[in-house]
Order: sequence, then structure tokens, then C-alpha cells
Amino acid sequence: MTIAGLALATAATSTLAYAGDKTPGGSRGSVKGDRQGKTITVETSIRTSVNGDSKNAKTGNLSSADSNWTPPACWYEPAFSPKEIEQQVKKLRSFGDGIPFMDGIGEMFGDFYDSYYKDGDPYKNYNLDKQGKGMFWTKVINPNRKDDPEAMKCNKPPFWVDNNDTPQEPLAVNPQILAEYAYDELPIPETEVTMAPEGETKVNLPTWVWLDKAKFKEISVTASLPDTNMWAKTTAKPVSLKINPGTKDATTYPASGECAIVDGRIGEPWAKGKSKKTPPCGVKYLRSSGDGSYKLNATVTWEVTWTSSTGEGDTLPEGEFGGEQNVTVKEIQSVNR
Repeated sequence: MTIAGLALATAATSTLAYAGDKTPGGSRGSVKGDRQGKTITVETSIRTSVNGDSKNAKTGNLSSADSNWTPPACWYEPAFSPKEIEQQVKKLRSFGDGIPFMDGIGEMFGDFYDSYYKDGDPYKNYNLDKQGKGMFWTKVINPNRKDDPEAMKCNKPPFWVDNNDTPQEPLAVNPQILAEYAYDELPIPETEVTMAPEGETKVNLPTWVWLDKAKFKEISVTASLPDTNMWAKTTAKPVSLKINPGTKDATTYPASGECAIVDGRIGEPWAKGKSKKTPPCGVKYLRSSGDGSYKLNATVTWEVTWTSSTGEGDTLPEGEFGGEQNVTVKEIQSVNR
């Protein structure tokens, strides 16, 4: 059996914990491992910090406006020192002892790992002579996309990388992967628009819609890899609001239903004296909602860019985040004399 086949067999080991030594070239603290598909996985050691306006209690994550793009579902990170790989194989040898039909399976696991990392090619004796000179890199699954079929693309067993070397592996963690991971971590404020009239509107009465400009500002997340100088900062900037009235019997302002940002604000607050004016952002319902209400959907589009420790940077696909609000529409009552 190949090492990939052995890794598949480790499904029975469930969640494993590895103690780090925190020496140069050692593991980054405590690393929790698991198994998916044909290789070992570990929890990411990437750390994130939020900059900008993230104080809103209700937040969510962006959905890419590009249906052909999502943040990566998996990648490879430095995870294990030579001593840790060796120690784990020793632990595996006792797995299954005393369990019916499982006796001896741990020895089988150990033999297979030894055949690859101890007596195989390209590794000899778990690279113990290189302790402190590099790390075994292992698969990481994006915790936001653990059920994504794309997470199966990273199917290599742990592989060795010398310190200061760049792995010849497209899915090895790099500034762009950090930036794309940070995209998934952006805390986007809940999209709840302010309307006037509030709560209930009338048929053929323009309803003004706007977003508090103090609430919708740029938001940034910096993702960094501990014990390295590698980081990437991903920034989302709100650029427009799309209104869907929840019924075809409505007119939006502007006609496209897409309200741009002007002077840092989306839409314009209603005020006395504006009743006869056309709202720059709003909706006019043409039919009553009867005994129910219409579900108005307001979706903000966010422009996303990134920079990094290496000077690299670019744009990422625009993201969208929205929410629904109930709007009750009544007929204007008249009195006949």
C-alpha cells in the first residue's frame, strides 16, 4: 500500500493532537490533526486580525459575485518537525490494541509509515538529521469550506520543505492564499436599510431608502502565518446597494435598483420638505401587500483588494452580502362625502 493509502486508513484515528516544541523549525504550538480523503490534515495555524469597522453585533460573510470563484478550500502549511512525525508513528502502533477485530492494525499503520518516512524514498529516518532545518508541510482545510468538494484537491501526504525554501507546490500557503483566506474572514455588517416612511408605507408613495454611512466603511482582515514574516491584508469597500422590492408591482429609484455610494453614504436620508422629491435610492409600491408584507431584499456590493508582506497585491472578485426586511404596503384611505 502507498503512503496515500495508509493515510486513508488513519480515518479510524479520528482527531489527533501533536505537541509542538516551538524550536526553530519545530511545530507552531499544539497542532490538531485529522484525516480527509487520502492524506492527513491539520487545523490551520493562520492568525487573523480585523481592522476597520467591525463593531456591528450582526455580521456575515461575503459571497463572491463571480460564480466561478471561491476562496481556496484547502492548502498546505508547515506543521510537523521530524521528531513529531516519528513520535506520531510510534503512537499509532498501539492503536486498536484490545479492540475486537482491530488488534494489530496499529502495527500495520506504523509499518506503512516507516516504509515511507524511515526506510523509503525520498526520506530516511524521518529526516531526524534535519531537525530544526525545515518542516513537514501538511494539508489544511479552510474551516469555512470543510464540506466543499474542492477540499479533496490537496491529496498529498506530508512533504518536507527546508527552512527558507519555497515549496514547488501551487497550493502551498503563500500571500495570495492568505489574502483569499482573509476574504472568507471579513466580518460584513448586516445589511438592514433605513426607510421612510418606516414600518408601513402606502401605495404609490415613494419610500426613501438609505444606509448609515457611519456603519458601512472599509473593513480589512490581515492574515498571517506565525513564526514567519508572511502576511496579507484583504480590504472590502462598499460600493453600491441593490434593491429588490420583493414584487414586480413596484418601481425602484434609480430604475436599475442599484444605488451608488455618494459622499460615503448609500442613499439619502429623508427629511421634511422632501416629500415631493424623487428619492435618489428608494422604491414605490404599486399594489397593496394585503394582509401580509413584501420581503424587500437589500444587497450591498463590496469591492475587494489585497496587499502583502512581499509587495504583491491585486483585486479579488467583488463580494455581496444582503438581507431581507418585511415591508407592509397599504392603500391610501379616502373619505367620500
